[in-house]
Amino acid sequence: MKVPFLDLKESYAELQEGLDEAFRRVMQSGWFILGVELENFEREFARYCQVEHCIGVSSGLEALHLVLRAWSIGPGDEVIVPAHTYIATWLAVSYAGATPVPVDPDVRTYNIDPKIIESSITPRTKAIIAVHLYGQPADMERINSIAKKYDLKVLEDAAQAHGSLYRGQKAGSLADASGFSFYPGKNLGAFGDGGAITTDDAKLAETLRLLRNYGSKHKYSHEVKGFNSRLDEIQAAFLRVKLSALDEWNLRRKGIARRYMESLAGKDFILPYVPEGIDPAWHLFVIRTENREGLKRKLDEKGIAWMIHYPVPPHLQKSYAGDGYRKGDFPVAEKIAAQILSLPMGPHLTKGQIDYIIESLA
Repeated sequence: MKVPFLDLKESYAELQEGLDEAFRRVMQSGWFILGVELENFEREFARYCQVEHCIGVSSGLEALHLVLRAWSIGPGDEVIVPAHTYIATWLAVSYAGATPVPVDPDVRTYNIDPKIIESSITPRTKAIIAVHLYGQPADMERINSIAKKYDLKVLEDAAQAHGSLYRGQKAGSLADASGFSFYPGKNLGAFGDGGAITTDDAKLAETLRLLRNYGSKHKYSHEVKGFNSRLDEIQAAFLRVKLSALDEWNLRRKGIARRYMESLAGKDFILPYVPEGIDPAWHLFVIRTENREGLKRKLDEKGIAWMIHYPVPPHLQKSYAGDGYRKGDFPVAEKIAAQILSLPMGPHLTKGQIDYIIESLA
């Protein structure tokens, strides 16, 4: 048996009628940028995330970057970031001209460790980016408390957390602003790149709408130096259809995670740790093992796809070599990166495929 890591063809097959209709609707409208589909999606996704405003942009990276720009964070400023995350979190800070200041993760949750954030805050610190890694919300109550103490902004990197809950509250509503990615493999994925920002701050939302569109509210009138970072009409139309399936698909992911947790307990793996009050979106199911190479070989032999999210921490990437980091600077992030492996996870895994994965691991 061959088991893919994630089968995106099946997401189209399940929603084909609605997606095809969305495609025809946009094609027949003749309007492809900043139109009614985006307006409707922004309204619907804001309601889903329990916030007042949603601003569609071109990617998750741009969502984070534009929020930092809108907050006037730039050269000379510092932003707290997790040491264990996808590099886009760091790049957003660098694009704004500020300096990413990494903090090691909690070895259990893989999210930024609030207990050690304060030791990295300086007079130049302006914000904290809290990543909900693998779809599990970070400890937002403690992070927001630290931010309030030092008068800092908090930005959720919710790129993997569509629909996840923190103490009953949706990701996307847990900070001053939140950035989402709609990369095709996400829980709510487009059929191309896309992203969005959610916030309750009306003034911030107005600034972001300017920044995403060349700094323009009216054509050929440019109020600020902006960017070209807009969520296309066709992707917004597709996302509206997929949003209607998100909760059901997340429930399926939750069921798969439960099967993994129950069946792999007691084996030679460290399974995900979910704190009380957290309802993850289960974007990924990540285990740890000291014998990763052996596990990879076994999965390859069985035809089971796997991935590693992420094998090299940002501070050890060549792109940040100039910042002077060395191996050993963030030991928890490095330990996690050396041991993690992601098992297949998605709403279209069949019972037979899940059984086969579990039997193979056992």
